[in-house]
Amino acid sequence: MAHIPHYQRLKNDVAFRNIFEKRARAMSAIRQFFTNDGFLEVETPILVNLPGMEPYLDVFKTRYVGEHGRDAQDMYLITSPEYAMKKLLVGGMEKIFQLTRSFRNKETGGALHNPEFTILEWYRAHADYTDIMRDTEQLMRYVCRELHGGRESFMYQGVKVDLSSGFERLTVREAFEKHAGVSREIFENSEKLIAEACKRGYAAETYDDAFFLIFLNEIERKLGAVSVDGFVRPTILCEYPVSMAALSRECASDPRYAERFEMYVCGIELCNAFSELTDAGEQEGRLKAERAERARLGKDLYDVDESFIEALKIGMPPSGGIAFGVDRFMMLLLDCVSIEDVMLFPFRDL
Repeated sequence: MAHIPHYQRLKNDVAFRNIFEKRARAMSAIRQFFTNDGFLEVETPILVNLPGMEPYLDVFKTRYVGEHGRDAQDMYLITSPEYAMKKLLVGGMEKIFQLTRSFRNKETGGALHNPEFTILEWYRAHADYTDIMRDTEQLMRYVCRELHGGRESFMYQGVKVDLSSGFERLTVREAFEKHAGVSREIFENSEKLIAEACKRGYAAETYDDAFFLIFLNEIERKLGAVSVDGFVRPTILCEYPVSMAALSRECASDPRYAERFEMYVCGIELCNAFSELTDAGEQEGRLKAERAERARLGKDLYDVDESFIEALKIGMPPSGGIAFGVDRFMMLLLDCVSIEDVMLFPFRDL
């Protein structure tokens, strides 16, 4: 069957149009939730001099040329507004949020990816990742109630998702043991985890390789997807190895781990959150390490954003922050199997 662009489907498909009417209500509800809690909505640039340094992301690169060909320089579309929003924390804004577009190249395959997507980020000064966990639970319940007649539950692909009870909280180490049978002794030893991954048939050369090969193939789909009493509840996966938390601070109780969490519903990752790293020197070192990892992976290379490091030197208060995938949340709430189904203009309609 030939693909029908979404703008054409809207005219005759009432159920399809209803998805986007509900999405609009959800976006209003998100803004109302933060306004009610005293947050300020901000706007930051989409086009920047330097993007984030995440090793596994690919960016969109363009070229700025000034009048008469002067001041030419490479520019990038953001993968996240994080750096700019943290500069606003340095400037004294203490509770801020933003709904914006973000861009990630080479992400057009599968049901969960579109190269252009909507991201929600918020930051609290004088807070940590546990405060952001609480915000996230409350936000999801609030928006769910707005779309589902006051209920804090919804159906997704025949499964009831209940947001009213406490969300499951697992450390990453616990998830490896619970869902993949990897003991703490193996998980916390680089050589043993690499050997374990190879024994399972994965081509792992580093600890990070072994981690992600086991996690993506054996653990992720089970998170927030295990039925309890006839329903599932979201899983907050927290305390990642510090090597995988370039923008978060170490756990005070164990510096091998970082105060980072992700949340999963029905095996779908919704967000990534931190107790933010505020030490400029340590941050610069971690970004340089990520740059080296990008080189190892054959990714495009660019400089560390020194303006971000300088902002941290001025002083950022202890803060918690999060990047939350709005489109994936809409997929869940509106029972859609593909991210394209909740976008008016998905990539293939461009």
